[in-house]
Amino acid sequence: MALYFIQVPILLPVITGIYMLFRPFTDAKKRNIFVETMVLINSAITLIILFLSPSGTLELFALSDKLPMTLRIDGMAVFFGSIVACLWPLATLYTFEYMEHEERVNTFLAVYTITYGVTLGVAFSGNIVTLYLFYETLTMVTLPLVMHTMTDEARKATRKYLYYMIGGTAFAFIGMVYYALFSSSIEFSYGGNLDLSRIGGYTNVAYFVYILAFFGFGVKAAIFPFHGWLPEASVAPTPVTALLHAVAVVKSGVFAIMRFTYYCFGAEILKNSWAAEIAVVFAMITIVYASTMGVKEPHFKRRLAYSTVSNLSYILLALSMMSPLGLLAGMTHMLFHAVMKISGFFCVGAVMHKTGKNYVYELDGLGRKMPLTFTAFFISGLALAGFPLFSGFISKWKIAQALFTDNSLTGDVGVMVLLYSALMTAIYMISIVIRAVFPSKEFLSDPQNVSELENYKDPTIRMLLPLFIFSVVTVIFGIWSQPIIERLGIVANGGF
Repeated sequence: MALYFIQVPILLPVITGIYMLFRPFTDAKKRNIFVETMVLINSAITLIILFLSPSGTLELFALSDKLPMTLRIDGMAVFFGSIVACLWPLATLYTFEYMEHEERVNTFLAVYTITYGVTLGVAFSGNIVTLYLFYETLTMVTLPLVMHTMTDEARKATRKYLYYMIGGTAFAFIGMVYYALFSSSIEFSYGGNLDLSRIGGYTNVAYFVYILAFFGFGVKAAIFPFHGWLPEASVAPTPVTALLHAVAVVKSGVFAIMRFTYYCFGAEILKNSWAAEIAVVFAMITIVYASTMGVKEPHFKRRLAYSTVSNLSYILLALSMMSPLGLLAGMTHMLFHAVMKISGFFCVGAVMHKTGKNYVYELDGLGRKMPLTFTAFFISGLALAGFPLFSGFISKWKIAQALFTDNSLTGDVGVMVLLYSALMTAIYMISIVIRAVFPSKEFLSDPQNVSELENYKDPTIRMLLPLFIFSVVTVIFGIWSQPIIERLGIVANGGF
């Protein structure tokens, strides 16, 4: 009986969002209380289900005899579902203050809530077909969020987002169909279900199809050269940007690659193949390119977008080692990056919301007027750069371990790429804090600049509480992460 409750966390946010679309609230306070309450209830239900972890597979319906739509709770579902359930209530709370002066807030919150349920659908999918359908539904429900402001820039970004996702859909679809035809079962199973006897001697075809699927799902994970949509999507409101970059869309792309690699094709089949080498090379290219662009980018939010592009390929680089240690490293960075990056984006949103400043060169002196916001940003920056005692150091260390264990030139080059990216990250993140806290003498000598600074201050508790929690968790993960890593290690080795 408990198995039937798996679908509740998916349906409840969707029903809530649809209700808000047809019965919009006229009182903003009542609307906010309603949304936050429903999100908290859904997160509580989700975490209870994940804790109980009911065994078995729930079949929703079947597209055909061989294509059932199923939900199932396994180690990977617990991993991704927990991230989503813990971050979404805080993201929603932050949204209320950020969006209070925007138009169409009711519609925004309705779609934002629907996205919660769809993302959990990706997490709880029992096979590749179910994941694919939820994965593409996620694209559709996030389109209105990207286009929310309805400016020409937002419309252009939405079109680009859609074009990239449609292309990725086609590549991923080929991989899904191939796997369905040449597997013993389409259900997720650690080690994969690809039937080598059906493939015969055409292993190169299988490798080619894997690469198509890797780049197809990799579009959402912003793999080079299919990364361009992500910086463009920064025109969306910050709660959407944080949603895209830290929780839902990009992490669904990474999660889909995890599933397809380790639970469909099987890492052992792909290890040491030319397909794995291509995945490694493009992950490294993405890291170097995005880290360099982050230093060059003057726009505050777009700079963090390039940071996301880079960090997502950290995860893909680890996964491409085709080993349990690589999967563990990828999962660790996926979890830690979600926390430190959503914190960074929320700091950016707080600055833009309170000051209207959009560019790094406009931030002089703001650190003194918004000390709590920039302290949280500083912690996020240190973690992203991989400084010891912060979560980013732990996850990057795990990635380096996976690369060194590979005992190949590719692994050694990968470590050098990580070191280069860490340096670039420190430059493009910490330089912002230095500029905000220690403005130039020329800036301070202008009375108009000094007078303008007096108008700015930290946001209210609705924005600061999520920042405080994320900052504390980032530090805790950095100094006390062993229990989490041990738990993830069980999942990375096929356990529960």
